[in-house]
Amino acid sequence: MYNNQFHKSFQLQGKSFKNSQEIINFSKEISVEVFTLLEQWFSDNSFVEVKTSGSTGIPKIIQLEKEFMVNSAKATGEYFSLFENTSALLCMSPNYIAGKMMLVRALTLGWSLDIVEPTSNPLKNCEKQYDFSAMVPIQLSNSINEIHQIKKLIVGGGVVSKELLSLIQNIETEVFATFGMTETITHIAVKKLNNMSHAKLVSASHYYILPNISISTDNRGCLVINAPKIAKEQIVTNDLVDIISEKEFKWLGRFDTIINSGGIKLIPEQIEEKLEKIIDTRFFVAGLPDAILGEKLILVIENVQNSISKEAIFTRICNLQTLSKFEIPKEIYLVNEFIETATGKINRKEIINILDK
Repeated sequence: MYNNQFHKSFQLQGKSFKNSQEIINFSKEISVEVFTLLEQWFSDNSFVEVKTSGSTGIPKIIQLEKEFMVNSAKATGEYFSLFENTSALLCMSPNYIAGKMMLVRALTLGWSLDIVEPTSNPLKNCEKQYDFSAMVPIQLSNSINEIHQIKKLIVGGGVVSKELLSLIQNIETEVFATFGMTETITHIAVKKLNNMSHAKLVSASHYYILPNISISTDNRGCLVINAPKIAKEQIVTNDLVDIISEKEFKWLGRFDTIINSGGIKLIPEQIEEKLEKIIDTRFFVAGLPDAILGEKLILVIENVQNSISKEAIFTRICNLQTLSKFEIPKEIYLVNEFIETATGKINRKEIINILDK
């Protein structure tokens, strides 16, 4: 069905094409990853093979229906009003779903797409203006002085820190956080991150779902996604949420990271949000087995410069009035460098496995 289909206005690196073979041939000059994706896209198969990030489990290869990917692209275009002749920048790896979908959106909606190396500072040598792009938080942070070159930006693949939220509040670019996963073909919901009266309002704001999607929760309080245009079956997540209305929800944390410490259930993501005020490097909290508590709350901090004092951090934590007594870590670990997943996320499981030995 898609072996020859693409929008007549589609451009890649400023070039137009008469047929799909021209696009495939041209993509060889860009990268092996882009060529491989386009070969899959224009093949006779009804699906594309995609690798999951591995941030919430073991990385695996899954098959996504091209029809669903097209529907996802159309939903994004409708939500953000990004139609024919939109100029877009792909600066993420085409090996993973976020990068793949930028290319699929361009092919489907008739965008003019430029592709650059997926570096941590993608706008460094860029002089063009773009209507739309997608980045991970580290790319946004490193591009803060050039980000005005992009009108609308979606950010995914990690948490946007409070420091970064403060930096983007008064910039012209409209910045949105995304909620989704490979199985939902990138985002199914977005949350506005900037141009609010205060950065604190962002954490209180909600995710709004895209068109043709409905949501509910299961008996654990986890999000259940009904999206017949992008998935054959209901998607049951491990994401704890409060449903505010049929179109919006507040994300609370992950069910599979809940720490049961002495019968008290602790949600790491909520504790981390409080600790962000006093820790200015990468960190996370987790649970380790404990003979008395079952699990004890620990704090793991990346200490690249070897300049962090456990005692100083603990003093700051004890003086933090927003933390309950149960949310104070029983132990602090300093790690020289965090292990990361292939997509640059902190590999919490691997780090915890090493600490637990």
